Amino acid sequence: MQKEILKKEIKKNYGKIALEGNVSNTCCSPQEICYDDTNNISKEQVSSIIGYNTTELKSIPEESILGLGCGAPLNFVDIKRGETLVDLGSGAGIDAFLASKLVGNEGKVIGIDMTDEMLEKARKVAIKNNYKNVEFRKGDIEEKIPIEDNSVDVVISNCVINLTSNKTNTFKEIYRILKKDGQNGRMVISDLITTKEISKDDINTNNWCSCIDGALTKENYLKSIRDAGFQNIEILNEKNYMDESHLSDGRKIVSIIVRAITN
Repeated sequence: MQKEILKKEIKKNYGKIALEGNVSNTCCSPQEICYDDTNNISKEQVSSIIGYNTTELKSIPEESILGLGCGAPLNFVDIKRGETLVDLGSGAGIDAFLASKLVGNEGKVIGIDMTDEMLEKARKVAIKNNYKNVEFRKGDIEEKIPIEDNSVDVVISNCVINLTSNKTNTFKEIYRILKKDGQNGRMVISDLITTKEISKDDINTNNWCSCIDGALTKENYLKSIRDAGFQNIEILNEKNYMDESHLSDGRKIVSIIVRAITN
C-alpha cells in the first residue's frame, strides 16, 4: 500500500512540475539551489550547477530543461553513433535530446517515464523540434521497462532510481534490456545515497518525492546493482548534495555517478 501511495505522490508532484515548472514544495536539486532564498536561479543555471554544459544546453529546446537532477550522466558515457540509448525517468527530455545528437540519425533514444504530463510535454517538444530519432514511452521502471530483452547499448538515469521502492528490481530490469555476450551493454546512473536509511515507518512522502527518503547507503546501493547481475561496478564521481545541517535526523545525502557493465 505504501508503495502505491508513494507512486501516486511522485506522479502528482512531477506532473505539477511538468505543467508549472519546479515550483512545488519538493525539490530534487542540490542544497545550494533548494535553500537559495533569492529564487533568482534560472533552470539553465540550476542544470549547470548539477553538471550540464551550458553550451550544450543551448543546442536543445528550452522547454526540456526543468532544472532537476543530481548529476549529468551523459558526461560519463562514451556513446557511439548508431547505438540505442534508454533514459529512465526522462522527464521533459533534457538527456534524451542531448543524447540524440550523440547517437546520430542511425541511432535511437528512448525516454521512459511514468508521469503522463511529463510524457506529453516531452513528446510535444520532440514533434515541434523535429527529433526523428527520439521517442518517449510510458513505463514503471521497477515493474517492467517497455523495452525488449538484450536490445539496448546504454541506459542512463538522472536522480530517478532513488524514487523507486525496490532498487534491485529496477536494476534487474535495466540488466534485462541491456545487450550482453560481450556487446558492451552498460549503464551510467546519477543518483543519491545516504549515510543513514529511513525506516518504512518514518518515511515522509514529500522527502521521498524530493529524492531524499528513498536513498540507500552506498553499500546497499552497490549491492542492489550487483544482485541484479552487473559486473565491474565503478563510482565515477561523488560529491556532497545535502549536509547534516539541512536534515534534522543528522543524515548526509551524497550524489554519485555509477557505471556498470553486463559482462
